[in-house]
Amino acid sequence: MLRRLPYPASLQTRKEVQKHSNELLDMDVIRKIGNNKIVERTTAVPITCYDGRSRLCGDFRGLDNYTKADRHPIPSIPHCLDELAKANYITKMYCMK
Repeated sequence: MLRRLPYPASLQTRKEVQKHSNELLDMDVIRKIGNNKIVERTTAVPITCYDGRSRLCGDFRGLDNYTKADRHPIPSIPHCLDELAKANYITKMYCMK
């Protein structure tokens, strides 16, 4: 089981986590569960982005024991740059929500 105690958090941090949680609940990305259910959990931490917005992050290293390793190698940077050089269009997306 991945059960971590919550990190000590200020009132502002708790409000930020609650705001993000409510947004994700409204979008059906996450869902509430009953109190008597056993679940994997970790503490959510809001991280401030470069533009002043914040996003929700979690420490999921404990899930490594439950997941299968992906044996596909990550492409090298020179290979990626070579592929980008051939492109006619490049799109940058921030896919948080």
